[in-house]
Amino acid sequence: MSQIEQQHETDDGLELARKMAEEEEGIGRQPEGFSKYVIPTIAIIWSCFQISIAKWWTLDSTFIRAIHLGFALLIVFLNYPLMKKKRPGWGYFSAKDKIPILDYLIAILACLAALYIAIDYKGMINRYGAPIPRDIFIGVSLVLLLLEAARRVIGPALPVIATLFCIYSFFGPYMPDLIAFKGISVNRFVGQMTMSTEGIYGIPLDVSATIVFLFVLFGAMLDRAGGGHYFIQLALSLLGGFKGGPAKAAVMGSGLTGIVSGSSIANIVTTGTFTIPLMKKVGYPATKAAAVEVAASTDGQLAPPIMGAAAFIIAEYVNVPYVEVIKAAAIPAFASYAALFYITHIEASKLGLKGIPRAELPKFFKTLIGGIHFILPLAFLLYELIVVRHSPELAAFYAIWVMAFIMLVQHPIRAYRNNEPLAPAFKQGAIDILSALATGGRNMVSVALATAAAGIIVGVVALGLGGLITSIIDTMSMGNIYLMLVITALASLTIGMGLPTTATYIVMASLTAPAIVTIGGFNDFVVPLMAAHLFCFYFGILADDTPPVGLAAYAAAAIAKSPPIATGMQGFMYDIRTAILPFMFIFNTDLILHGIYSWPQGILIFVMACFGNFAFASATQGWFATKNKIWEIPFFLLVTIMLMRPDGVARLVGMDHGQRYWIYPIGMALFGLLYIVQKLRIPKIEEEAAVAS
Repeated sequence: MSQIEQQHETDDGLELARKMAEEEEGIGRQPEGFSKYVIPTIAIIWSCFQISIAKWWTLDSTFIRAIHLGFALLIVFLNYPLMKKKRPGWGYFSAKDKIPILDYLIAILACLAALYIAIDYKGMINRYGAPIPRDIFIGVSLVLLLLEAARRVIGPALPVIATLFCIYSFFGPYMPDLIAFKGISVNRFVGQMTMSTEGIYGIPLDVSATIVFLFVLFGAMLDRAGGGHYFIQLALSLLGGFKGGPAKAAVMGSGLTGIVSGSSIANIVTTGTFTIPLMKKVGYPATKAAAVEVAASTDGQLAPPIMGAAAFIIAEYVNVPYVEVIKAAAIPAFASYAALFYITHIEASKLGLKGIPRAELPKFFKTLIGGIHFILPLAFLLYELIVVRHSPELAAFYAIWVMAFIMLVQHPIRAYRNNEPLAPAFKQGAIDILSALATGGRNMVSVALATAAAGIIVGVVALGLGGLITSIIDTMSMGNIYLMLVITALASLTIGMGLPTTATYIVMASLTAPAIVTIGGFNDFVVPLMAAHLFCFYFGILADDTPPVGLAAYAAAAIAKSPPIATGMQGFMYDIRTAILPFMFIFNTDLILHGIYSWPQGILIFVMACFGNFAFASATQGWFATKNKIWEIPFFLLVTIMLMRPDGVARLVGMDHGQRYWIYPIGMALFGLLYIVQKLRIPKIEEEAAVAS
């Protein structure tokens, strides 16, 4: 294949990955003429509304949720055609270069249906539980239009699951005894779903409307200003020269981008465009280069303080301050990232790779100082969240204004230094801000629709299915807490294949998180509610790279020109180190700092968790100082257990719970012994290789 053909293939792969990211980020139609301004204008107005209610404009929370959903539905029906692919004779319903009149009408009707609870708020309060025909007609219409909107923007999985739950709520009495349910009337269904805050307008949509939007907007502004490019350049300047440097830079860059992105596919397109070609350049096979980027970008949603949209919903469900979620998520997330750094080092050692020559890399201090203005708003956001302890929405509100100021002045400052005119530079800054406001609105469509549609499932569960679901899970797992966790993990991975992370978490948290706590109680085992919710959250994230769907794997494979399924499999092998963490922190709540208030104790737990994850990575990747012998693998797994579950090991050997940390030095000694054994084996391996060559 010629170099020109290879370049064409690479460009095609990048274009495919960008299209996937655009679809996830809310870019569907690109109409021409006057219509091209309609969707961005609505998105900008939506962003301005969300900024206003964070500080200046006080509205009832139900009104905020209704308006938020109204904007989302309006954009969806204007932005996404009924059919994604063109079919003969159906071009009107798949048009992407114009907005058909029919979609204008549907968009307006859907928006009005969402706003109905706000328009007739007092009347609906007075007749709650006894809806009139108008309430029923508009309520049923809203449910149907919401499911159709979710299908257009998210895909069929969530609407199908929500529809099955709706059908089940009516036909429960006719089901087999194990899953039989007394059933509900249309009046009660409409009252629950569209006339209260227990269904569509529930907690998930509230979090989307009050908190998540502002963080997504902040991320859009940071990306538009050039923050994503800066983070990857900074990572390359710092780590690119080490063994397997581009892979290490991909991990760091994706982690930094993931802090504000909340989307694994967008993360891949932002960082993978640079890192995947560089990984291939230093010798990583295409599949492994793509898989490293997949694993790094997927785990970007684990990284505090933002963690996508789900972290804020966890705080609401568990009823704790958001800082408590950050605290609980910190050690598992950073231990997971540390282990991924370690895996990239293992892969580089296996392949005998080196880093990029320092002369070809950007200078670290020059790069750091050149983009320090991108770090300032992030540092300010963390200060507001962790030090000042402002609410997440207020912290994001202030950070957005800092970001807007930076966007407005960065071009003029650059123009002044280069003796260029200032007026065009100020104009460009204003255009960047407006573009970011439009992008923020577009990006929020999928989150808003996911939380609203998942609210249908939550609403059905709230109608009285909660206890029944716990009973079903208890029966399936035969009361065994381990089997129940495996069932929950597999269900999260399966459901998550077709859903956004946030929707997967909401569905699984509403179905299984209470069951995990309850069934644990049946076995005299206390599971903190936070641990149960994080368990669902982790496996919802891992679904992004789980074959055969794994959209993140497809995006990375398109850039790397590697087989998508093989990329997904390799990415999942890398992510096994993440998959064990939820099982560990369910049984060892030290890992989520439950009841831990000492910094030295927390740091000790973190360091040991990292080494435990390193040992597990060595066992699964078949390499430590050199290639593993089969008999060494059980010892690596033993080290993993000793460093991640010292409480369990202490209990087995008859030690008191308060003495559990004495297991740590024994585990580290065994890990060190394995290292010495392998190091002593290297000269012999090198000698045999020299003779063979």
